[in-house]
Amino acid sequence: MAARVRTLPAAIAPVLVGTSLALGAGTFEGFAFAAALLGAVFIQVGTNLSNDYSDARRGADTEDRLGPVRVTAGGLVPPGQVLLATYVTFGLAVGCGVYLIVVAGWELLAVGAASILAGVLYTGGPRPYGYEGLGELFVFLFFGVVAVTGSYFVQIQHLPWEAFVTSVPVGLLAAAILVVNNVRDVDTDARAGKRTLAVRLGRERTRALYAAMLAGAYVSAPLPWVFGSETAWLLLPWLTIPLALRLVALVRTHTDGPTLNGALARTGALQLVFCLLLAAGILAGGGVSG
Repeated sequence: MAARVRTLPAAIAPVLVGTSLALGAGTFEGFAFAAALLGAVFIQVGTNLSNDYSDARRGADTEDRLGPVRVTAGGLVPPGQVLLATYVTFGLAVGCGVYLIVVAGWELLAVGAASILAGVLYTGGPRPYGYEGLGELFVFLFFGVVAVTGSYFVQIQHLPWEAFVTSVPVGLLAAAILVVNNVRDVDTDARAGKRTLAVRLGRERTRALYAAMLAGAYVSAPLPWVFGSETAWLLLPWLTIPLALRLVALVRTHTDGPTLNGALARTGALQLVFCLLLAAGILAGGGVSG
């Protein structure tokens, strides 16, 4: 429950896309791929555990929240055990990072340290950025730009422009998962003093933001083809547009917890399928020009 398995596609999907770019360019290192994938998953789980612990300490996870029960606030696991699990999980992420530094270069030290720090400071520290409406921005950066380009870099040790452009739809869909979470919790977060982006914008404008993020993902996915570097296979993710339209309708018309919990899980599934199709399109088109 504390690991929040529904959010794990946000960690897995960018690694698949970044690795497909490298594979299309003619390079694939299996151990580097495994370390990047496991490292991303451990950072995501560690972030979720840290969030569970920190929100409980700040009193943000109240009994009237619509989301799933949080293990710390719900008294299911002692806070000390959740904190210990957080340390262990981030420690495993560090282990993966050490291997990647050895095989791909010291540049990844800063990337890994920043990723873990971002996970901790989301709801931890003296001024958690998740309470200031910056959560979606950091998710876009770290589970989009950083994760895709980093997964490519550990394979080839340089970064073409296509890696940055391709990271945009991935980051938008990852941030959209958080938007659904914050739309669901907008009322309870406001009462707890948690100034998420949804609290700042209000429910209706945040729903519009969700729709815009999904639309932006579909518009930006084929841009490398538009710019002449890739092929029309990058349109493969458009096959998921019907699912995206149904999700936009759900988020726009519902406020109840069960429906929005389902929309959150399905947004994660949408991101994973979208990114699998994007990766397939990259490989089908022969990869980036490098």
